[in-house]
Amino acid sequence: MTWTSGPLCGFDLETTGVRPEADRIVTAAVVSYDGGRPARTLTWMADPGVEISPGATRVHGITTERARTEGQPAALVVAEVVAALVAAVETGAPLVVMNAPFDLTMLEREAERYGVRSLFSASVPLVLDPRILDKHVDRYRRGSRRLEDLCRTYGVVHGGAHDAGADAVAACAVTAAIAEAYPWIGKTPLEDLHEQQVRWAADQQAALRAHFASTPGKELRAASVSTDWPLAPSVGWGR
Repeated sequence: MTWTSGPLCGFDLETTGVRPEADRIVTAAVVSYDGGRPARTLTWMADPGVEISPGATRVHGITTERARTEGQPAALVVAEVVAALVAAVETGAPLVVMNAPFDLTMLEREAERYGVRSLFSASVPLVLDPRILDKHVDRYRRGSRRLEDLCRTYGVVHGGAHDAGADAVAACAVTAAIAEAYPWIGKTPLEDLHEQQVRWAADQQAALRAHFASTPGKELRAASVSTDWPLAPSVGWGR
């Protein structure tokens, strides 16, 4: 039996901005995905306690006013999201997270901010990141590799980009499709596949850093490229 025969746990966030060390959670979704479809979807909207940047609102459609009106207290949302993920990890399900270092780092920092026991202090999750998997198995394919792009590549119907629930479901479907297209991925034990992704991510990001460093006008971007996966280490962050 391989990990592809069991359930996956999809996780996705929409946020106030693009800095996982300092920005905040706006919406979150935790999806149980089994048998090629979502079996259960949990979603949250938080009042992040700060302004949502106009750029973020253009992406996910949620304004500061709406989050303040409809959102739950951020600390409560963070605690419930962590609890849902820990429960999934305890069943043996891998966490499927597109661009895992962003979402998982964001969740860890929010847990620190509100004094909530964090996911990684409460469990040892095994993570599947379709972005890392795809870049490894098809490294020379040209073009963007956003989740919407991966859905088109692997024939996955996306229920709505930048909706946390739809993105979590799509990430699971893409991951399953990658395992089907490249059977050795599905046959690799989860523990081994997790460790392999650590190495693949480091290599992929090192190549990106080198590309920026050697490209006129992009040299300054090289310093911001992290090779850590699936979680960035805490380096001091804004409250």
